[in-house]
Amino acid sequence: MSEHSDKRPEGNGDTRADQRGGSGESGNRLRKELPPEVSASVPAAQDTPEAGAEPGPEPEAAPEPQAEPEPQLTGRQRLAKGLWPPRVSRAQLIVAVLLFGLGFGLAVQVASNSDSDSALRGARQEDLVRILDELDDRTQRLEDEKQGLEKQRDELENSSDQAEEARKQTIEKERQLGILAGTVAAQGPGITMTIEDTKGTVEADMLLDAIQELRAAGAEAIQVNGVRVVAGTYLTDSGKGVSVDGNKINAPYRFKVIGKPQDLEPALNIPGGVVQTLEKEQATVTIERSTKIVVDALRAVKRPDYARSSSQ
Repeated sequence: MSEHSDKRPEGNGDTRADQRGGSGESGNRLRKELPPEVSASVPAAQDTPEAGAEPGPEPEAAPEPQAEPEPQLTGRQRLAKGLWPPRVSRAQLIVAVLLFGLGFGLAVQVASNSDSDSALRGARQEDLVRILDELDDRTQRLEDEKQGLEKQRDELENSSDQAEEARKQTIEKERQLGILAGTVAAQGPGITMTIEDTKGTVEADMLLDAIQELRAAGAEAIQVNGVRVVAGTYLTDSGKGVSVDGNKINAPYRFKVIGKPQDLEPALNIPGGVVQTLEKEQATVTIERSTKIVVDALRAVKRPDYARSSSQ
């Protein structure tokens, strides 16, 4: 009895193990014969497992699209992105306008200086030397005038008879002022300038430039075709001629000028000056020096309507 009872459990255990092994092999064969699992795209009603069926593996969720990384910007691209589009405030706009105006003014000043510099660069060496001599002569004239005034002051202060000395100086000053005002005749060294205008191209402003240049060079008395030139002289175009203080004159225009010839002639002949300007207009200019020039055209003394001497 004991032997049978001991062997029976062993046989039953082997049989059950064989059954489990057979059922496992049949299960594997069944799984291989079954169709593949349905994909996750099947509608949800078909995915619902039937009662008693084993739940299949849950479908994996679709990966969310990832944002593309922003491209790395270079230094120039970052600078351009910061500058454009511009973000301008009202204060910055006002400053920009002011800077623009300042820059424009500086550009105009530089351009004007460049024009004058270019005229001097194109001048010959002897012309530059003559310009420097003219500047030195003007400086010397001003220094002489200063010394003359200081001498008159010293004479008035040191003279025993100050009233008589003052009377002499007053007469001399009146004579000088008469020459400048054109009320008395004058004579002395100077030049005669003749302008031939056969084409009729010389205008009033060209003659006015000549007068201004002569005055700057130290001219003390000027006469143009019998008309005395004074401080208030004006010139206008009048048909084919020119009008001086309302008196019409025609070519040739003859200037009689009293002053230092060594200063007057170079002032007219500087590069880009009066002579070159007139020659560009096809006019002919002749300048002659003389030790005696007579300026005898007179202006009537005009009493001022409102001004009176402060000594009265």
